[in-house]
Amino acid sequence: MTPAPGERHAYHRMDGWERLYLLDLIVSVAFVLLDDALTVAWKAVVLCLLGGCTAAYVFLGRRIPGGPYGTNGRAYVVLSIVLFTPVSVLCPPTRFLLFAFGPQYYILLPKRQAMLATVALNVAPVLCLPLLPSSGEDLLALSVIGLLSLASNLVFGPWIQDVVEQSKGRALLIEELENSRAEVARLSAAQGAAAERERLAGEIHDTLAQGFTSIIMLLQQPDERRIGLAVRTARENLAEARALIAALGPAPLDGSTLEEALGRMVSRFGEELAVTASFGVSGESQPMWTGAEVVLLRAAQEALANVRKHARASAVTVTLDHLPSAARLTVRDDGVGLGPSAADGYGLRGMRARAEQVGGCLSLTAAAGEGTVLEITVPVSPATVRRGV
Repeated sequence: MTPAPGERHAYHRMDGWERLYLLDLIVSVAFVLLDDALTVAWKAVVLCLLGGCTAAYVFLGRRIPGGPYGTNGRAYVVLSIVLFTPVSVLCPPTRFLLFAFGPQYYILLPKRQAMLATVALNVAPVLCLPLLPSSGEDLLALSVIGLLSLASNLVFGPWIQDVVEQSKGRALLIEELENSRAEVARLSAAQGAAAERERLAGEIHDTLAQGFTSIIMLLQQPDERRIGLAVRTARENLAEARALIAALGPAPLDGSTLEEALGRMVSRFGEELAVTASFGVSGESQPMWTGAEVVLLRAAQEALANVRKHARASAVTVTLDHLPSAARLTVRDDGVGLGPSAADGYGLRGMRARAEQVGGCLSLTAAAGEGTVLEITVPVSPATVRRGV
């Protein structure tokens, strides 16, 4: 059975006492061998009893299946008292082991049971001593040592147990924190993957899908001019695809300003649909961060795509207004207006989401037979986004 984290920590604390206990056993063996008051036979008996204490510790007390308060731990406590009581009576120098057994009991047993066990450990030798031929001095010495050991165990034992419980609590807390951190990392990865899928879906919708739609419309009534426009659109789509694969900026902005890219887009739109399409700029041009430029460019692509699919317009006007701390793109047409399905479509939702991601906003005004006006405003600086301006 695999122990719980707190139990593993309790074993670790037990290992700390293990070094002291094993050292005490080695010293006790030396005392037994050097004790001239013991015959060889009694020395053998005492050594066997110490060996029994060691075996009980190794097989029952050192690793406790089921936790520190398991049946094996209680069995070890009982065996250690039964086996060590005659050792302490027969070989007085080994009585210092009384100080080593007590802390183990507080690790292996609940507090009240551990206190009773330490009382039994220290009282049993005193009760057994009159059964052997001994002097009153032996009884007095054993009683003093027993009282000192008992007092030490009753004072420090509960403190040791509290330390062990706190260590178990910390171990469980650490495991919970590690699990929480792993869960947060998993959720963050999942959220990041979902956000990236959504971003790629928006990019594909605003670039490749729009381009393919344009190519299809151009080739439905092929002539030399329309075929030329279709070829140019296909090449731009290819550039967009390569840019997406390479995680670069939008292809229409490569090597040109936003105004130039918007101008080319509007001009091509007019050529494709044979409608009046004009582009204008107002205000003093100012540097704009890439995030804002991408949002405006994609918004223009989506707005013109909606005009192509739904508006049946004869004239389209695109205007870029440079404001003190923002830029506003306006796309106006004289078509039939957007229906409910187009107004709630994926493209407009994507435009609005893009604008909100960079701290901007989007508004749409459409009335049946009166055309459509789309406005999107974005901050020109990412610092403005962080300030919430």
